[in-house]
Amino acid sequence: MSYICKYCNKSFAREATLAVHVCEQKRRYQTQSEPGDRLGFMAYLRFYELSQGQSKNKTFDDFAKSPYYKAFVKYGRYCVDTKVINPSRMIEWLLKNNKKIDNWCSDKVYTEYLLDHLRVENVSDALSRAIEYSMTWAERTGNPAHDCLRYGNTNAGCHAIVTGRISAWVIYNSESGQKFLSDLNPGQVAMIWSYIDTDIWNQKFRDYSEDQKYAQEILTRAGW
Repeated sequence: MSYICKYCNKSFAREATLAVHVCEQKRRYQTQSEPGDRLGFMAYLRFYELSQGQSKNKTFDDFAKSPYYKAFVKYGRYCVDTKVINPSRMIEWLLKNNKKIDNWCSDKVYTEYLLDHLRVENVSDALSRAIEYSMTWAERTGNPAHDCLRYGNTNAGCHAIVTGRISAWVIYNSESGQKFLSDLNPGQVAMIWSYIDTDIWNQKFRDYSEDQKYAQEILTRAGW
């Protein structure tokens, strides 16, 4: 009697040997619930939906056997490790801008996407992310969350901006954001300028004045 691996059809003389056998297909099924792998599968479905107009008939079996499996999982794991903002929207952006799949995990490409996304995202998303960042900061420092820009480390604040945790919606529409800007040195301003370019954001605020009023009201009420 032989024991057959249902994933690769390899035959084994002993059941115990089959039990410890791990082929590539079996490994893919074993890791499908991991966050990066789930995001990779989501990206795979979104890819077919956007590029070919269909994804409903695609299953994990199709994904696991796809020649692009590794590329999509690599992207998913990159999203997890980098804490990519809105991975599904990034997939849309990558396809719209004809980015080669080999470059989907490039920090340069992610920065390009992030700059575009932060300028068009809903103001509520930007505020929610800032609040989340501030609460994490408060837990770590023991200080009130609304003081994260007012009394937090400026280098940490700059990093929060270039990673999209703190948006120009917050910087320009809160008292603490204005104070944060005034405390920066020229090098720090240069580091974050692409994310808070006044020409771009002043036009944004003119075009979406009601959103700006909403941001100011929420941030003021929250003590920012």
